[in-house]
Amino acid sequence: MNTRVLLDLKSSLINLCCKSYLHNNVASVTKIHRDIYARMYPTTVVLPDGASINIRYHEPRKIIKLPLDLSQLSEEERKMRLEKRKPKKKVKITDDIDDDFNAKKYLKYIKKK
Repeated sequence: MNTRVLLDLKSSLINLCCKSYLHNNVASVTKIHRDIYARMYPTTVVLPDGASINIRYHEPRKIIKLPLDLSQLSEEERKMRLEKRKPKKKVKITDDIDDDFNAKKYLKYIKKK
């Protein structure tokens, strides 16, 4: 699958480059008529196995992460990945403070004027 995805990416990039080259600077007097611009941006593609490749991409993106195929994983790894996707439950901490303060105990320390 990895080589197939890479070949698809490569062929789409080649098509973009060729189309932009053929439509580039149609007329020298008027504006440049082109549907796809020739500007390509350096981008990092991260494969599902963790390997990374530097390519030129038509959109300004820093990184593209390809999805992982869950059918190729073992049962334990699949369960772990699916558990990581679930939202984490918030733990509510409740402190029960025993309030046995009695203000009448301290009345003898208050000075009366």
